[in-house]
Amino acid sequence: MTNLKVHSPAPADLEGDLAALRVDCARMAPHWAVPPHAAPRPVPPSLIHGVSVPARSARLLDAMSDYGD
Repeated sequence: MTNLKVHSPAPADLEGDLAALRVDCARMAPHWAVPPHAAPRPVPPSLIHGVSVPARSARLLDAMSDYGD
């Protein structure tokens, strides 16, 4: 027979407010490591291949303004 009882490690706080949520987030933050940010390197044009743009799409993009309408 299967045991259908579920035990959570911490009781759910259904009456919590924003302050309680902020405390919980601050408590958990050290567990989330942020990876170091690496600047993207430019890709040389020789590595870009297989990209084709239909002439109609190129004309459409060329006719668009740089900052939108």
